[in-house]
Amino acid sequence: MGQVFHPRFGLYVQLVLFAVIASLACGVLVWRASTAEPHGIGEPLEQPVPFSHKHHVGDDGIDCRYCHSAVESHAFAGIPPLSTCMTCHSQLYTDAAALKPVVDSWRRGVALHWQRVHQLPDFVYFNHSIHVAKGVGCVTCHGRVDRMPLTWRAKPLSMQWCLDCHRAPQKFLRPRDKVFDMTWKAKNQDALGMALVRHYHIDTRRLSDCSVCHR
Repeated sequence: MGQVFHPRFGLYVQLVLFAVIASLACGVLVWRASTAEPHGIGEPLEQPVPFSHKHHVGDDGIDCRYCHSAVESHAFAGIPPLSTCMTCHSQLYTDAAALKPVVDSWRRGVALHWQRVHQLPDFVYFNHSIHVAKGVGCVTCHGRVDRMPLTWRAKPLSMQWCLDCHRAPQKFLRPRDKVFDMTWKAKNQDALGMALVRHYHIDTRRLSDCSVCHR
């Protein structure tokens, strides 16, 4: 009986398997690179202007919504336009060296390029407005920004981290008028949280469905 397979058939099979494994490995590396945050937790980002939330929020008491005006109505909280900055800085600290990029950009009509602190993958759907409407406080995801001289990532915003909240929302919910309060603490979070789950009509059975975040 003649030889069924080519003498080098085994080598060809090994090469094909190696190519498949290599392709899978490259795919995993590319996926991890595309989904990973570009910086670590607690690591400040270099920005065109050293903006301090500690000064604006903690010291001056400016409400989050003054600058992030879309947070209650849009999926994206929004990066404040230069016109918002110049509401104050057309009169205050106009000659400060740190603010020169803001003033120059304003005069030229060219937007500043800010670094995104959180950059979720394209396959993740996230809506700021629904979280605010359901009583999720800013500090829950963003940490104590009122204490940050420069802005950094305070939470991982990983899938597991999000699911921890989606599976037990009562541990994190607060009254809507306390959403933007950085220092508020519930006296009995479990009891209040369960009451708010009912009040906000949150369907806890659906919150961990894949389709909630992956659409």
